Amino acid sequence: MRNLIKIAVRNLFRYKRRTLLTSSLIAFGVILVIVFGGLAISFKTQMVGILTNTALGDLQVHKKDYVESVDNLPLNLTLSGNKLAEVEQTLKQSPYVAAYSPRIKFGAMISNYAQTSNIRLSAVYPEMENKTCPGLVNRIEKNIPNPDQFIRPGEVIVPDNLMKGLGLKIGDEIVLVATNKDGSVNGIPLHIGAVIESVLGPAGKDGFIHIDDAKTLLRMNEPEIVEIAVHLKKFDQLNTAFNELKKGMVAPQSGIEVHTWEQLSPFASIARIVDLLILVVKFILISIVLVSILNIMTMSVYERISEIGTIAAIGTRPGRILSMFLMEGFAMGLLSTAVGIVIGLGLLWLMNLAPIDFTFGMMRVSLAPSIPAREVVLITIIVMLVSIFASLQPAYKASKMEPVDALGHV
Repeated sequence: MRNLIKIAVRNLFRYKRRTLLTSSLIAFGVILVIVFGGLAISFKTQMVGILTNTALGDLQVHKKDYVESVDNLPLNLTLSGNKLAEVEQTLKQSPYVAAYSPRIKFGAMISNYAQTSNIRLSAVYPEMENKTCPGLVNRIEKNIPNPDQFIRPGEVIVPDNLMKGLGLKIGDEIVLVATNKDGSVNGIPLHIGAVIESVLGPAGKDGFIHIDDAKTLLRMNEPEIVEIAVHLKKFDQLNTAFNELKKGMVAPQSGIEVHTWEQLSPFASIARIVDLLILVVKFILISIVLVSILNIMTMSVYERISEIGTIAAIGTRPGRILSMFLMEGFAMGLLSTAVGIVIGLGLLWLMNLAPIDFTFGMMRVSLAPSIPAREVVLITIIVMLVSIFASLQPAYKASKMEPVDALGHV
């Protein structure tokens, strides 16, 4: 094996210019995959993190049929009493769940006594909500000493577009008016405790109040929970946790549904497009490697027909000739991949020195591109396999040459 490697490396450097050009092309493909993959994966991770850690949670539990009518924010599809207790007990016992937060979501009218607008409200227990969506407080434009108390009874957190539209400021009194599930209209006065940036941009009108105020406004004797957001210990266990919770909660007569963030957010489609783009770039890499290695190995066999005839005539077995050319292709792929990975990771490191800033909705995000180790390993495996595959046909052709015909080749 050692001799085969020496011969392969020696033969590659027989034609230094051709080897350098081919290696550069393959290395460029590897660099493209690493840099684009690092940027795309980081973008996707950041966006998913914003959605799950500041708004949706990793999973959500609802009453059956709630999601289909979520635009109307129905208050008749809720969890309460024994059913709510059973769901909470299941979540507490799950080894995958780090925290959960019950929410009452409903629509209301907000008035400053001169102007009125509509608002979507999430009524929460602040301590549970902060543990479930730890990034939520970062969207609040106010210094909050204790994130577990980001909202207090008697306060409302209003989105910044409504603050500007209604001419409000922190500390002002407003009135919330809402209709409960029985059709009764009620209103309560609250003070503006803070302003929150919307994930959805100017169209977003999502605010927060304490769940005790929601009970008063909606005239509930006990909390009637619309959704329960769930935060997992490890996000990469999402599918496993989803299947386990679904198995434990969703029975034919339970009336419960469990959904992942992907089933609740339109951004999931963008995430799938990002995955598709990464796949396309990997396909481009495969094409570059395949064509490059196939070309150089075909040329190598054609130029060394007499040499192949000589080593065959002195008794070299066809299998060893085959191995020699396969090793050349493998060495070419390995050398190019090593150079491409070093340069690609170096470029990602340089990008991290000057993070890329962009806005998502009304939130400013810094993109620090990186690529998981498993992706680097996968890229290496792909290039090695394609290198061997591309070398196979020329190597097989060389191994099947008759010594007399090869020696007579001019």
